[in-house]
Amino acid sequence: MALLTIRNLCVHYGAIQALHGVDLEVQEGQIVALLGSNGAGKTTTLRAISGLLKPSAGDIVFDGQSMVGLPPELIVKRGIAHVPEGRGIFSNLTVEENLRLGAYIRTDTAAVAADREWVFELFPRLQERLGQNAGTLSGGEQRMLSMARALLSRPRLLLLDEPSLGLAPQLVQAIFATIRRISQDPARRTTILLVEQNAHMALATAAYGYILATGQIKTHAPAGELANSDEVRKAYLGVV
Repeated sequence: MALLTIRNLCVHYGAIQALHGVDLEVQEGQIVALLGSNGAGKTTTLRAISGLLKPSAGDIVFDGQSMVGLPPELIVKRGIAHVPEGRGIFSNLTVEENLRLGAYIRTDTAAVAADREWVFELFPRLQERLGQNAGTLSGGEQRMLSMARALLSRPRLLLLDEPSLGLAPQLVQAIFATIRRISQDPARRTTILLVEQNAHMALATAAYGYILATGQIKTHAPAGELANSDEVRKAYLGVV
């Protein structure tokens, strides 16, 4: 069953059209990768889903309901959390304060406490730094904090924009292992739409993939098929 369905999505920045009729589906419980070169429209797609950009045409349907026109805070309450490209944290607040903001929409205190323990299992370094200002964390730790804060809203759909960007190779491996753990957790069943420049890692992690180029979906298939296609690798993934 499709948790997220996008049909004919068009987005403009002023007179410039960034997305040209994008169609995309994310099945519940899956990790789906959205790949493409810089400027292809990947971040624009995520920002439209989370309500940060208003589509000029098309529809975004989440769990059977259209999200178009809803403000970002209501989209979060409906069950979509967006981890933006870059660090995306409140650097002048402590780690603890950032995490509390992640759960601000929730009133299920016991479940929030359980989710805090879960994110500390995923990111144990954050528990060691609860009283530390978030802006003083390393780049990798700030990325962990951004993901942990989003998870504390208990999303059904997690939008991840370039989670490995700028990280050392060993941290990239750790981040993707964590993404798999998040998806596979039986108590939460978090669906993930992943935008990622590291196409090899993304396709090794995802069940399905879409290739976006110049604001249009050029091809889509199970992730293994895309990873093994010489034509796709050369044309869209920058692999020679």
